[in-house]
Amino acid sequence: MKNSLIKLKAIELRGSGLKNKSEITRIACKELGVEYSEAARMVVSRALSNETAIIDECEAVGIDPSKVKHYWYKGEHFSINVKGENNEFNYDDFKQDLIDEISKWSPKYPTIDREPVSDPHCMVFSPADIHIGKLCSSFETGETYNQQIAVKRVLKGLDGIIQKSSGFNINKIIFVAGNDILHTDNPRRQTTSGTPQDTDGMWYDNFIMAKRLLVDIIEKLVQIADVEVVFNPSNHDYMSGFMLLDSIKSWFRNHENIKFNSDMSHRKYSVYGRNLIGTTHMDGAKIQLLPQLMAEEASEYWHICKHRYIYGHHVHHKTAKDFMSVCVETLRSPSGTDSWHHRNGYQYAPVAVEAFIHNFEHGQVARLTHLF
Repeated sequence: MKNSLIKLKAIELRGSGLKNKSEITRIACKELGVEYSEAARMVVSRALSNETAIIDECEAVGIDPSKVKHYWYKGEHFSINVKGENNEFNYDDFKQDLIDEISKWSPKYPTIDREPVSDPHCMVFSPADIHIGKLCSSFETGETYNQQIAVKRVLKGLDGIIQKSSGFNINKIIFVAGNDILHTDNPRRQTTSGTPQDTDGMWYDNFIMAKRLLVDIIEKLVQIADVEVVFNPSNHDYMSGFMLLDSIKSWFRNHENIKFNSDMSHRKYSVYGRNLIGTTHMDGAKIQLLPQLMAEEASEYWHICKHRYIYGHHVHHKTAKDFMSVCVETLRSPSGTDSWHHRNGYQYAPVAVEAFIHNFEHGQVARLTHLF
């Protein structure tokens, strides 16, 4: 408190015309009844130096120094909070200024005008359980997998899926994201629940690589058809996976041909014609409960959609079963086998990226698989 009073008094004396910092310190201490000391002089020196720098900053960017309240404006040397006309901080003005500034750097994409297609189809593209940051050593498990291989496989798989889908008239793509795209969820190389993992690369490198991968995938898919991005929260990256998808949503916020379903609900539903398409990571509700959950959670679409599907992930291998009118199918993964899976014998399932083609009227008509 004493130092704060000395600073304020020193700035007041500087405003009255005094220049010498030692003299200002002596007068300030005397008026406040404080003993003069070298420490007090240093406090005054720093305060006056900051004041001069703030004034210089304000003059450089055209801010009235008398309206400076706190250091919140981000400049070369300071962040200054500017008062409103009534000498109060105006949050709405600050917010709008921030939005305007960010908008200058937000990617802008032109709207793609598309011609209607006959016999339309939707492609569900779901690269399941990529696990960017996972480390597999061929010395132990017989195969190598790392962050670079993860990204290369998915991009190669995407190209293969696009080539295989070229015979269909596609007017919508559902891109299923999330589902353990990242291998860990904290700097200690652990999953969300704290399970240690064998990892490749730092957590921030893996996050950036995953972000770049998702941007590349979406930019390529939207050239084919409008894209609905569906996010499935997952057990390896429950927190960082959401943040990753939120950053991707922000990246494409100006793209009229891309929509996002990216909240934290564990089961998502999309409608395409007479298709009701559910997706989930499948680390929670038991598989036999998923059709009933679909009937409850997507009840408004249940009777208008004759064809009902749920695509699950998490298990890294293929299963498919009809539960009455609902087909529940799990997807293969492009990721390799790490030490834990090898030790427990969870190995040798085909490694792949998969997609599914749905006819507008007749439901799923094709499965597309790119094997590695």
